[in-house]
Amino acid sequence: MRLILNVIWLVLCGLWMALGYVVAGVICCILIITIPFGLASFRIAAYALWPFGRTVVERRDAGAASTIGNVIWFVFAGLWLAIGHVLTGVALCVTIIGIPLGVANFKMIPVSLMPLGKEIVELP
Repeated sequence: MRLILNVIWLVLCGLWMALGYVVAGVICCILIITIPFGLASFRIAAYALWPFGRTVVERRDAGAASTIGNVIWFVFAGLWLAIGHVLTGVALCVTIIGIPLGVANFKMIPVSLMPLGKEIVELP
């Protein structure tokens, strides 16, 4: 079931959302100071390509630097990527077969808003 959902996801919205994260990551890596944001963006891009069977968990060792970084990320990239998830999720929820994909899109909004201090892990 995960494979079928991931393939449908990839075709309908995964490729475009991952492309948005890659663009944000490249821009962040061009600016030397924001390389950690770029790396987080690339990590989320891989998750946006193939999300079913994986989940996002908080890292317990993330400290105040992650919180400050998340505020900066929110202003420059997170808000725009979250808007992309909302628009794509609403469009997917219009069709009956797209509802699970739309819900998955809505579940990705928190990590798109605050990616630092999070880790993507495989589900058992």
